[in-house]
Amino acid sequence: MAVQTGLGEPRGPWFISPDLDPDGRGWWDTPGSGRDPGGRRPGRLLAALAIVAVSAVSGALAGGVVASRDGAGGPAAASAAPVPAELVTAAERTVPGVVSVLAGGANGGSATGSGFAIDDQQHLVTNDHILAKGGGGPVTVELPDGRRYEAEVVGREARSDLAVLKVPPSAGLAPLPLAKPGATRVGEPVLAVGSPLGLSGTVTAGIVSALDRQVRLGNNRHRAVQTDASINPGNSGGPLVNARGEVVGVNTAIATIDGNGSIGIGFAIPIDQVQQTADTIIGKGG
Repeated sequence: MAVQTGLGEPRGPWFISPDLDPDGRGWWDTPGSGRDPGGRRPGRLLAALAIVAVSAVSGALAGGVVASRDGAGGPAAASAAPVPAELVTAAERTVPGVVSVLAGGANGGSATGSGFAIDDQQHLVTNDHILAKGGGGPVTVELPDGRRYEAEVVGREARSDLAVLKVPPSAGLAPLPLAKPGATRVGEPVLAVGSPLGLSGTVTAGIVSALDRQVRLGNNRHRAVQTDASINPGNSGGPLVNARGEVVGVNTAIATIDGNGSIGIGFAIPIDQVQQTADTIIGKGG
């Protein structure tokens, strides 16, 4: 699977806050209003808030920002903050069960994302928008050890933005444990694991910022877990796990300002919805 050479440009539907009018204006920016009740001058919003799907679209680069691995010429690295031992253990347990997903390619469009094993039958959960951006083309899964398999698409659910894949038993992926519904708490530490910009096995840390956050992607509203763990294009479909290594959600979208990448506001589909949808898809597709 090709490694991204630059920052994949996030692409996805615009998010219009429920606090804004349908045309995206703030309540203080209604035509002909003159001044708002607080006496402020009317004006357009200074920045557009977008929520975008975080699959990486092949070939898209953002403004000449290129990843550098050697750090030459960059600022001196800051001292790393101590990492709780339980997060280290959670990362060690999670990474072996997370895969990179490539949809499409060849003559059509392609997109990359992430996925993880959900049972011992080698079923994998990922985001449906990755497959949609791949134009319905073949789906390839790359394991942490570099092995690749062409995956069977067991089923897709566009409304929930979830899909289930299946790889042969020889893949030997260990399923990740799932958190109990309703057990996730605001403020608890979490890890986002996936393949941002094609960098497989990447782990970033944060906390649960909010629960039951209502966001809109396309024509559908989603109830989401909000996190400040760094999520970028390619993280789509990967797990958000707690300090016990249990999956609390599927990383799906980020908020951006003017489409300029992650600003520390990410969204994951809650695990109870994921499990329900996955069970339904697997029950229908085998």
